[in-house]
Amino acid sequence: MTTSGRFPTRRQMLAGTGALGVGIAFSGALSELFTGTAAAQTLGHNGYGPLVSDPKGLLDLPEGFSYRVLSREGDPLRSGEGEVPSNHDGMSAFAGRGGRVHLVRNHENRADGKVPVPAVEGLTYDPAGKGGCTALTLDSRNRVLSERVAIAGTAVNCAGGPTPWGTWLTCEETEEKAGTAGYAKDHGFIFEVDPVDPRRTGAVPLTAMGRFQHEAIAVDPRLGVVYETEDAFQKPFGLFYRFLPDRPLGGRGSLRAGGRLQAMRVPGVPDLSSIQDIGAEFDRVEWVDVPDPQAAQTPIRLQDFGPKGITHAQKLEGCYWGGRSVYFVSSFARSAEGSAADHFGQVWRYDPDRRRLTLVIVFGPDTDVQMPGESPDNICLAPSGGLMVCEDGEGAQHVYGVTRRGEVYAMARNRQTIGTPEEPEWGEFAGVTFSPDGDTMYVNCYRPGTTFAVTGPWRR
Repeated sequence: MTTSGRFPTRRQMLAGTGALGVGIAFSGALSELFTGTAAAQTLGHNGYGPLVSDPKGLLDLPEGFSYRVLSREGDPLRSGEGEVPSNHDGMSAFAGRGGRVHLVRNHENRADGKVPVPAVEGLTYDPAGKGGCTALTLDSRNRVLSERVAIAGTAVNCAGGPTPWGTWLTCEETEEKAGTAGYAKDHGFIFEVDPVDPRRTGAVPLTAMGRFQHEAIAVDPRLGVVYETEDAFQKPFGLFYRFLPDRPLGGRGSLRAGGRLQAMRVPGVPDLSSIQDIGAEFDRVEWVDVPDPQAAQTPIRLQDFGPKGITHAQKLEGCYWGGRSVYFVSSFARSAEGSAADHFGQVWRYDPDRRRLTLVIVFGPDTDVQMPGESPDNICLAPSGGLMVCEDGEGAQHVYGVTRRGEVYAMARNRQTIGTPEEPEWGEFAGVTFSPDGDTMYVNCYRPGTTFAVTGPWRR
C-alpha cells in the first residue's frame, strides 16, 4: 500500500539523523530460502549491472533486459467490460496450458477510486465497492490473450497470496462496515479468485478468516495452515495471524468450510519493533484464539486477549512461504507514531515445527550494505536466486534485488511521474512475481497503474 502523503519519508528521517544511507543485514536463518539457487551467490553488489535510462520514460533496467507493457490504467479491458482499473497492487502468476500464464492482479481502490473495477454479474460482492481483481492470460511470449474482471465490489484490495491448489486469495485492507463510505456490506475480508475461470469462485467472503485490515497471506503447503498479516496504520498496530482450516488443503472453495483464527503472542514481546538484534530467536511462540473474528463491535487488534496481551507490529505487509517456514515483513516502525523502536524494515521467519520466531533481516542505517531506498513492501523469491523487493515511499522508486550474501542491487527504476514537473512523484512498485518457468518477472506500478513483463538473462 502506498504511504505517500501520510508519513515522513525515510530519506527525510535519514537526513535528520545525518545518516548517509541505509543497509540490510541477514541472519543464517534465511539460508533455507536459497537452497538450490547458486546464482544468488554469483551476483555482486552491482547485480546485473547499472540501470540504463529508458528512452520511452517508463522503466529503467540493466543492459540486456527488456520490458513489455501488458496493461495500463484507463485502457479498455479486452473483455469489453469497461476500463482497466486504477491502483495496481498485489499480483501472482499461475501456469496455464500450452505455456500460457495467468496473472491475477489486485486493484487497491477505495471509495474514491479513480477507475473502479467494473461490476460484473456473478462476480460482484458489494456494488458500492470499487476494488477487486482483474485477470490476464498471456501466451508464451507474454502477449496478452485476454483481460477481464475476476472479482468486483470489494474494497482496498492490497495484497494476498497464492494457494497450493492454484487460486489467488485477495485481501481487503480496510475495516469499513456497511453504512460507512457508502458501502452496502461489511468489508475487511479475504476472497478466493480462480485465475482461469473466476466464476468458479464468484465473490464470496471467507468470513472465518477474520475481518480486519488484511495485507497478505501465505499457505503452509504441508499442513494447509494460512498465515495472515494485518497492516494497521495507527496504534495499536496490526497482528500476525494463522487460520486453521476445517478442510486443510481441500482445494478450490474449501476455505468456505470455516476454521479457527488465532493471533501470535511472543511472550514478553508486546511490540516486534523492540527487537533489533539480527538472529534474535523466540522458541515459545503462542497462538491465541481470536475472541471475535468478525469484529462485530471491536477491531480484532483491540479485543481482549487475556492478561498476557498479544504481540503487535507496525506496517505488517508481505508474507510468503519458503522452505519449511513462513516469512513476513514489517515495512517500518516509528517511535514517533507509537512503535517501541525505529527501523526501516524487518523480515521475520516463523518455523511452525519448532514454534520458533527469528529476526532474519533488518533494514536500517546501522547495517553494512548500502540500500538507498524507502521501506520494503512486496517481496518475492527470484528463481535465479535471492529476493526481489518492491520499494514503497517517495522519490524515485525501485525494485531491488538482494543476494544470499546480503548484497543489494537495483533491478528496476520507475520513470513514470505523477504531479507537476516542479514537484514530481513516482508511483511505487507492487506485486512483483515470476512466471512459472522463471523467465519473466512481472511487476506493477501502483500509480499510474501499469503492469510490466521483464525478460532478460535471469540465469546468467
